[in-house]
This record gives sequence, C-alpha cells and structure tokens, in this order.
Amino acid sequence: MAAIETPGAPKKRFKSLGVRALTGFGLMFLCGFPVYFGGWLFTILVALFGARISYEWVRMTDANFTRLAVFIPIICLFASLVLGQMGEWPMAMIVVIVAAILTAVEKIGRTKGHWAALGCLYTLLPCLAIVWIRGDVAGIYSAGFAKIVFIALIVIAADSWAYIGGSMMKGPKLAPKISPNKTWSGFMTGLVFGAITGALCAYFTRFSILTGVILAIPVVLFSVVGDLIESAVKRRLNVKDAGDLLPGHGGLLDRVDSLMLAVLVSAFALMFWPDIWPVINAR
Repeated sequence: MAAIETPGAPKKRFKSLGVRALTGFGLMFLCGFPVYFGGWLFTILVALFGARISYEWVRMTDANFTRLAVFIPIICLFASLVLGQMGEWPMAMIVVIVAAILTAVEKIGRTKGHWAALGCLYTLLPCLAIVWIRGDVAGIYSAGFAKIVFIALIVIAADSWAYIGGSMMKGPKLAPKISPNKTWSGFMTGLVFGAITGALCAYFTRFSILTGVILAIPVVLFSVVGDLIESAVKRRLNVKDAGDLLPGHGGLLDRVDSLMLAVLVSAFALMFWPDIWPVINAR
C-alpha cells in the first residue's frame, strides 16, 4: 500500500535535498585538486574512497565479517592502483581477480562467498577505470580531466534532477520490486537534464552540442543501472543503506553507485573509441 503523504512531506523532501546538496558540494570540494592534478594525487584519493566503499560492501554483505575480510580487498585495491599508476594495467587486473578469489575463499564456512567475489569486482574495477581515464597530465586542458568532469557532471545532474523530478511529479514506479522510491518521472527528468548538461559541456569542448547530448545519454542510462544494481543488492540483503558516513545519502557507496558503472562502461568505450570523449578547448 502506498504511504499517505502528510502536509509536511514536501518540506521534508526539500530539506533532505538541501542536506544532499551540501554533502555533494563537500565531496566536490574534496575532489577538486586531485582531479585537477591527476597522477598519484588522484590515485591516492581513489584509493581512500575505494577502501571505504570496499569496507561498506563487506559490512553490508557479511554480518559476521572478520578483519581479514576487510583487509584482503583493500590491500589488493592499493596494489592494483599502484600497478595501474605505474602503467602495469594487465597486472592490476590480475590482482583484482586474485582479490575476488581470496575473499570468496575467506568466506567459506561463514557466509556465501559469491557476495565477496562480486564485491571485489564491483568496487575495485571502477576504481581502476577512473584512474585509467584520468591519467597523469595535470590541468583543465588535459584529456583525462575533461573526460572525468564530463562524466561526473552528467551523473550528478541526472541523479539530482531525478530526485527532484520524482519527488515533485511522482507517478508510476520505475522498478518497484528493486527500488520503490524511483519513478519514471524522476528517470525522465534525470535523462533530460543529463542530456542538457552534456550539451552545456559541449560548449567548452571541441564537439558539437548534438555530440554532447549523444554522449551524455548512455552515461545517464548506465548511471541509473548502477544505482538499481546497488538497490537490488540492498533489497536482497534487507539493508536500507550501505553505511552512515554521508548526511542525506547514507554510505559513500550509496553516493557513488551511479558513478561507478558509468565510469566502468566509459572506460571500456574509450578502449575501443579513444577519441569519442571531449577535450576542453583553450578559448
């Protein structure tokens, strides 16, 4: 049965939106310098974020987790990122696979190992992908900076406007068995504003507005899928949030779930079409 909305519900929703916005701006401020400079500074930031995300996944999927269950994926994350930053990307991928196997073995006799293995792939691969996309060259005119900012702005715009649109218009549910709060109106609002953000970003790049829109749409779609994947896992495990680190969001994993799949798919796309993403013009 649908909940009856109280008179104070809209005010509560927009208060929650304000908290989410402040948290989001705080994260953007924290990430600003590392994203600008890239290289090891950015890799360290990703390592810290990845360690927290990995911890939240372990805690969410294993009520009786051990220290070893936390240390294995985090140590392997650090090792894979160092290898990647050194240019040894095949070895970095091997480390991620080894991490998935080791964490699954560690779970034997305590809980289902597939959650641990999936968690390693789910949390570690996007960390490698975003470091690979950013690269070493510092500055706003570097290709890596433009790609990361392009993806992040589209995901943030789509996620924020989906929340606003869904809260205001409501309507049919997008995936009621997975995430009861997500609506088609929110999805469409997020898609439209994600595309608009892509068009605005195109102004600062060497691409046309149409190209910006075309590139933005799949980023939005995969960000929604990434959000739904985490929602499905939480519903399966009967967990509301992955953590309580961020006010208005829950855990860090709850904040970046949309970005993770969008970054991973973007990295695969860039492997085959390295010139499809924008580079900022020196106007």
